[in-house]
Amino acid sequence: MAAVFDKPSLWQRVTPIFQGFDGLLAFAILLLAAAGLMTMYSVGFDHGTRFAAHSRNMMLAAGVLFVVAQVPPQRLMALAVPMYTVGVLLLLAVALFGITTKGSTRWINVGVVIQPSELMKVAMPLMLAWWFQRREGQLKPLDFVVAGVLLAVPAALILKQPDLGTTLLVLASGLAVIFFAGLSWKLIVPPVLLGALGVVVLIVMEPQWCAPDVDWKVLHEYQRQRVCTLLDPSKDPLGKGFHIIQGMIAIGSGGVWGKGFMQGTQTHLEFIPERTTDFIYAAFSEEFGLFGTLSLMAGFIFLIVRGLTIALEAPTLFARLMAGAMTLNIFVYAFVNMGMVSGILPVVGVPLPFISYGGTAMVTLGVMLGVLMSIAKSKRLMQS
Repeated sequence: MAAVFDKPSLWQRVTPIFQGFDGLLAFAILLLAAAGLMTMYSVGFDHGTRFAAHSRNMMLAAGVLFVVAQVPPQRLMALAVPMYTVGVLLLLAVALFGITTKGSTRWINVGVVIQPSELMKVAMPLMLAWWFQRREGQLKPLDFVVAGVLLAVPAALILKQPDLGTTLLVLASGLAVIFFAGLSWKLIVPPVLLGALGVVVLIVMEPQWCAPDVDWKVLHEYQRQRVCTLLDPSKDPLGKGFHIIQGMIAIGSGGVWGKGFMQGTQTHLEFIPERTTDFIYAAFSEEFGLFGTLSLMAGFIFLIVRGLTIALEAPTLFARLMAGAMTLNIFVYAFVNMGMVSGILPVVGVPLPFISYGGTAMVTLGVMLGVLMSIAKSKRLMQS
């Protein structure tokens, strides 16, 4: 009988915390984190403190991931309305009392300076997943209209700051939820075709549309310049086109196998701008070449496939929508960053997950992965 009252060992008390963690997802995260640390050590070598700070950011993100993974999806659903409401109120406060830096009003001082738009990257899909969970089994066209309004309000406030990059990420996270909730292809295809047609017209009419005296009205001047620079960066090779041109030179100069770890000339001679943040992919490609680039892409694909698998196997509609949105969010981050550095998308200031330097973006990534791990964990525990 005495054995019944034996005090459990530390291992017995700690084991339940880790029980149910998805091994394949954890493996993908560790691989990409290792790639990020290795890349930052090389490209941030001349910056002195960047590698140490990047390591601390990763440790912080890992802690956030671990904590969020302990929260069951049902508890996450209860946070949806409060997080969304607080996020929208903070965005309104930014519009009224925000801190302006370099022409953008994106921050507010609430004791500490924060950027509320970062909160919406998680709060937006959380809110929409909550909404569709409540309407499960009785979805009507009006429900998608309400979801569109819920998405449009914060997106418009972020675009007004102006912050096109974050606006696109928030829209992507929200549209992913709406898509997975069952939006008809009849409503998806026409806007896609119209957008594709607009891109073709823009390319054909580039000389007229990009003339200095043309005002696009719907975009700020710097945003118009980014689009026009993408279409023809050679028009201003030492100015607005410098980033794209140097990024493409670095990617091409890496060849098949790359110049080697810490051997990138474009990188260490400082031809690549923002080489530890937005343009770190160019530095990575220069040092590790096509083989390294394909390996990095394979790591992201593995993570995305695993995330979508977790979404398909999730036990509730809310969990499926959240897992799908978080996974596609990471995909959009990676695709947009690689695309803008490669010269196929405008430069919008989107970091490359795991690789780019940045505390806020790393913590946001930790939250997304924590949500995925929480959903995977809840399913595995239910099965056991």
